[in-house]
Amino acid sequence: MKHRSYMVVALLIVLATAIVQGQAEPSAKGQERIVREVRHELLMLPYYGVFDSIGFQVEGYNVTLLGQVTRPTLKSDAQNAVKHIEGVEKVDNRIEVLPPSSMDDQLRLALFHAIYGYPPLEKYALGVQKPIRIIVKSGHVTLEGVVDNETDKNMAEIRAKGVSGTFSVINNLRVVPS
Repeated sequence: MKHRSYMVVALLIVLATAIVQGQAEPSAKGQERIVREVRHELLMLPYYGVFDSIGFQVEGYNVTLLGQVTRPTLKSDAQNAVKHIEGVEKVDNRIEVLPPSSMDDQLRLALFHAIYGYPPLEKYALGVQKPIRIIVKSGHVTLEGVVDNETDKNMAEIRAKGVSGTFSVINNLRVVPS
């Protein structure tokens, strides 16, 4: 009888360990679903615009939000949208809110017109979510997002460097053929 009790306890410990380990990480399919839903929720944010860039990392059930935004409310909106996704246990919000600056605002508009108003790059102006993100912080410009080819990537950088008031340009555009 005593031997049987030990076996039952040992079996329960093994089962409990298996259950805990099974819950430690989502399946590959579960992880893909979380990634898809996080991407969708971020793209659906009402004030997410061409002058904002939000990225994320998913590790298990935890999501880390990254990037820069022009409005403080967008940072909190992103966190609130993601934390309600089924399966997300923790959200680490590392989004930087860019400092308000009328000079940066003028530069953003000039950059938008220089890039999206240039005929070879006008195709990127179609649609609600613009694929080239223009991040401006104290006159320093970072281009984020995706373009179809290396020529468009280089053209966007050249156009940004030609805008008066731009101190530097970092080109983080990725080439993803359509």
